[in-house]
Amino acid sequence: MIRLAANLSMLFNEHAFIDRFAAAADAGFKGVEYLFPYAFSPEELRHALQETQLEQVLFNLPPGDWDGGERGLASLPGREGEFRDSVVEALRYAEALNCPRVHAMAGLLPEGADAATKADHQATYIRNLRFAAGEAAKVGREVLIEPINTRDMPGFFLSRQAQAMTVLEEVGSENLKLQFDLYHCQIMDGDLIRHLECQFNAIGHIQIAGVPERHEPNVGEVHYPTIFERLSALDYTGWIGCEYRPKAETRAGLGWGEAWGLTTH
Repeated sequence: MIRLAANLSMLFNEHAFIDRFAAAADAGFKGVEYLFPYAFSPEELRHALQETQLEQVLFNLPPGDWDGGERGLASLPGREGEFRDSVVEALRYAEALNCPRVHAMAGLLPEGADAATKADHQATYIRNLRFAAGEAAKVGREVLIEPINTRDMPGFFLSRQAQAMTVLEEVGSENLKLQFDLYHCQIMDGDLIRHLECQFNAIGHIQIAGVPERHEPNVGEVHYPTIFERLSALDYTGWIGCEYRPKAETRAGLGWGEAWGLTTH
């Protein structure tokens, strides 16, 4: 069964953020995700979820100075204290919103990083993820890691599917999972169905977008009906986050999802 979640950081930007919950529900979505909840109180967000009967399926840990260009803290040497605080804050929101999983963004390598610097980031990443997974396990949550393409996010520490699988193995925590974004994977690795099959048991969440422009899933080089058919055959029961930039007004572009319960009217 294909379950679609609206990414409210990208979809329904015609509305104020809190109003996007109702817009997503009205369009047929049953779940929502977004980058960060921290500009709103847990009570405000919980009320929006209750009013619309939507499920909160994912959000990110605090990323550091996002406006200043930072893209996560998990691999950054010297920022371990800040990362631990971010885990505590994210889990506080996750419990309040009954959200089962949070994403820990890896962060950026410094420009021109040498092998020693990369090794330092790797060691920091592993230690931080072990801490995050341990804290999340205490409250019944999962932590996710996501390879992000280096065209959209130059210097991002985690960019390849094989690299993510190595990290998962090294950390060795049952509640540390892979956030499999088909858009990023197509740009960096391709061979989407084989990657899904090989990594399936590690996947905690899936995201989609058209490639290469990150528009609606029916625009571009990836044939998502075939992907969805394979996921159904694999008995995938998790959520699929729609993390794309609509070409125009969000609702007008939802025709691609009518077979899975979305509506343009």
